Amino acid sequence: MALILGIESSCDETAVAVIDGSASTLDARIVAQHIASQDAAHRPYGGVVPEIAARAHAEVIAPMVAETLADAGLTLAGIDAIAATAGPGLIGGVMVGLVTGKALAMASGKPLLAINHLEGHALSPRLADPDLAYPYLLLLVSGGHCQILEVRGLGDYRRLATTIDDALGEAFDKTAKVLGLGYPGGPAVERLARAGNPQAVPLPRPLAGTAEPHFSFAGLKSAVLRAHESGKYAQADLAASFQQAAIDCVVDRTARALASLEGSAPPPTALVVAGGVAANAALRGALEQVAARAGLALVAPPVKLCTDNAAMIGWAGAERFAAGFRDGLDVAARPRWPLDANAAPARGAGVKA
Repeated sequence: MALILGIESSCDETAVAVIDGSASTLDARIVAQHIASQDAAHRPYGGVVPEIAARAHAEVIAPMVAETLADAGLTLAGIDAIAATAGPGLIGGVMVGLVTGKALAMASGKPLLAINHLEGHALSPRLADPDLAYPYLLLLVSGGHCQILEVRGLGDYRRLATTIDDALGEAFDKTAKVLGLGYPGGPAVERLARAGNPQAVPLPRPLAGTAEPHFSFAGLKSAVLRAHESGKYAQADLAASFQQAAIDCVVDRTARALASLEGSAPPPTALVVAGGVAANAALRGALEQVAARAGLALVAPPVKLCTDNAAMIGWAGAERFAAGFRDGLDVAARPRWPLDANAAPARGAGVKA
């Protein structure tokens, strides 16, 4: 393991970190990290504007690299490799971070590691929990992704389920927009839901009970909009009922995926949840019960590692560096990059398969 400079710019947060892959605790592993949020820039639009995001990344990334190295007490000469997100994500932002990583690698003569952003999330629990062993079942829930994967080893992922339309984080953001809660929407919905009755509004649980453990949230979003336009329900009740419906779907789908692994060898060591929506406390509580019924522990990274960050990219780089992976300077930025390229398309998923 080594000292890795990690760079993340796939959506609306610019992040740089230095990771010590040889350290044994989370605090020691994250030597330094800086994250620049773009929430204020995107708030007037109720969501991320790709052009604004790309320009914001370009404005801050160079000084952030310098500041993070300074905080770590290092120069590029002391770094063993540079890990940069190469996709998937908003292509303008991905290009900013990857080109920066390439420039630093070329200038310093250090190896480049092109990291799949989803692999960063998939491995982030191992950054926080050194005892988490392969294989484990991963629920990856964020603003752009909703998947269940069997994580069998570094670079070895089998997708069991995906969304056929919208990601769970997107559903939270759109619900927040309908309710006038602002951006980012997920935390705002969670806060308001604490004051509401989760049974007050009759909402659907799309795909719950079906054999394949795929997800669908488009119909739930539409139902929230119709309920809001009816004028019959309090805002807090709408937020609580939406959150409960979403959690019920996730619980049902995750339990179905776990059941599909019964008898597998080796069996999963844990149920893991990662991604931005993994910060939702109610979701974590429900998944703890799912894991307990399956005789497993629920493992989730600290909240600060759930949203996009460079520590997880640096850690994925550290694992890849230790395994002997290296990437050429001709590696391309990718707007789409599945962890399981061989997964069969989900029925009805279209381009989101």
